[in-house]
Amino acid sequence: MKRPCAPEDLRSERITTMTTITHTTKNPLVRALHRSGLLTVDLDYHVVRASMVIMLFFFGYQKWFPYEFERLAPFISNGPLIWWLYPVFGPAGASYFLGLSEWTFGSLLLAGFWDKRLGVLGALGSSGTFIATVTIIPFMPEGWDVAAGGFPAMTGNVPFLMKDVVLLAVSLYLLRQDVVRLTRQ
Repeated sequence: MKRPCAPEDLRSERITTMTTITHTTKNPLVRALHRSGLLTVDLDYHVVRASMVIMLFFFGYQKWFPYEFERLAPFISNGPLIWWLYPVFGPAGASYFLGLSEWTFGSLLLAGFWDKRLGVLGALGSSGTFIATVTIIPFMPEGWDVAAGGFPAMTGNVPFLMKDVVLLAVSLYLLRQDVVRLTRQ
C-alpha cells in the first residue's frame, strides 16, 4: 500500500518532473524559460507577495491626500466593520489610519521575504483589511443596478470593491504559505 505523499515529497516530485521535462525536451522555448528562472520553484509565491507589497504601498500612499478623504466617505460610512473610524478620527484621520495600516501590512509582507513570522503578521493584517472592505459590498447603497435586474449587476462603488475579494484570497494564500513554511523550519 502506498503511503500518502508528504508536501516535501510533492515538491521534490515537481522539481524532478520539471527538470526531466526541461532536459528531455527538444523545445527551445522550454529550455529558454528554464534558463531564465521563470520555472523556478516558488516563483509564483514571490511574485504574488511582491505584487501585494506594491499594491499596499500605492493604496496607502493615496490615503494622505484630501481627494481621498472625500472618496472614502461612502465606503467608511457603509462599512459594518469600519464605520467607527469617522467618529473616532474624522475624515482625514480615518484616511491616515487606513494609509498607515496599509503601509504597515505592506512592510510586514515585504519583511516576509526574509522572516516568515513577519510575513504571517502582514498576511493577517491584509486579510483583516480585505475582510473589512469585502463586508461593505452588501451595504453599499445603489450597488446593484435595478434597471439590469439588481444583483449581480454591479454599479457605483461595488465594482471597485470586488477587487478586494481577490486581494483577500491573495492574503489568505500568503498567510497559508508562510505558516506552512514556518512549521517546516
